[in-house]
Amino acid sequence: MSKVLIVGGGAAGMFAAVAAARNGHDVCVYEKNEKLGKKLFITGKGRCNLTNDCDEETFFSSVLSNPRFLYSSFYGCTNQDVIRFFEEAGVRTKTERGGRVFPVSDHSSDVIRGLEREMKRLGVGAILRTEVKSIEDRNGSFSRIVLADGTEIPGDACIIATGGISYRSTGSTGDGYRFAESFGHKIKPCIPSLVPFEAKEEWPAKLQGLSLKNVEISLYDGKKKLYGDFGEMLFTHYGVSGPLVLSASGHVGRTLEKKELALFIDLKPALDEKALDRRVLRDFEEAGKKQFKNALQKLFPSKLVPVMVELSGIDPEKQANMITREERVSFVRLIKRLGLTVSGLRGFDEAIVTKGGIDVRGIDPATMESKLVKGVYFVGEALDLDALTGGFNLQIAWSTAHAAGSSIV
Repeated sequence: MSKVLIVGGGAAGMFAAVAAARNGHDVCVYEKNEKLGKKLFITGKGRCNLTNDCDEETFFSSVLSNPRFLYSSFYGCTNQDVIRFFEEAGVRTKTERGGRVFPVSDHSSDVIRGLEREMKRLGVGAILRTEVKSIEDRNGSFSRIVLADGTEIPGDACIIATGGISYRSTGSTGDGYRFAESFGHKIKPCIPSLVPFEAKEEWPAKLQGLSLKNVEISLYDGKKKLYGDFGEMLFTHYGVSGPLVLSASGHVGRTLEKKELALFIDLKPALDEKALDRRVLRDFEEAGKKQFKNALQKLFPSKLVPVMVELSGIDPEKQANMITREERVSFVRLIKRLGLTVSGLRGFDEAIVTKGGIDVRGIDPATMESKLVKGVYFVGEALDLDALTGGFNLQIAWSTAHAAGSSIV
């Protein structure tokens, strides 16, 4: 039996603790917060989207950074294994749109309690309100952890599950990067991911709180299209957010760090320009002598109407049946290509995950063990691994944590 010390009591830390304890080890988790699973508690808006019930191909295509690195750990603990684990731990699950898996109760606290019950059953220790200051090795092998008060705790292996730097209020303050650098690991620069966009224009603020469903967005760097998708988005006082935008940020975040991008919204993606022109012409004919500003209620939500009128350049007082063909064609193009200048990403406090982190080339993909220091393992968001929304990032945490906990001899 080895003494395994785990730094960080979030999703990956708790799951690694269970795996190591099931593997016959004496396990203790050190967590600087007052409770375990603080970030897990707020995931999925408090409902905890714990994985995605998809096929293997969909999972790997949803991982944005270093998907190949995850082959071994994912097959060692698949999404189906995770669902089975929680069901057996007393957490009944359900699958919703897009394969998203949630606890039936819609309470993330049930997921945390399920993990805590299994940890308790296996005799895992948990030391709360305790910060680890450093992790030390001797002759290239793990030796001990040193707490903030100077206490030294020796052990045979250490699993570092400290998370990234998103939602710092939950304790994710980048400690894992500091520990990794002390051993000589390289850190890929970190940026927020799955995060809203800031826009240069002021008009999105007028639409604050307006959610649009069934729209299509496209992001361009000059004439080069970087990303496009269909779904739901939200206007905010600083720009745009919502599922479409969060996913887009995972793809274009690195580019946005260097330059502004053009975002175009197709408000009517089901209609091509000719079909939409016929629809708009029909609406204007039916509106007759109504003013242009009062002839758009069938086309858009009421909050969007004055903004579209303003951006169109058409006189708001003009009668609908007096609008010229040129004006109408231009208006149709605006509907199909409503443009914004994306000036940057929102900060880490609004990011669901961190893009970047510990360079995976220094980590054994089968075990998560450091290639530089024996007995030291890195798991979860501390690694340079990130994915789209939908439960994929938590699956990365479960798979890497299981690989580490199960591989300690």
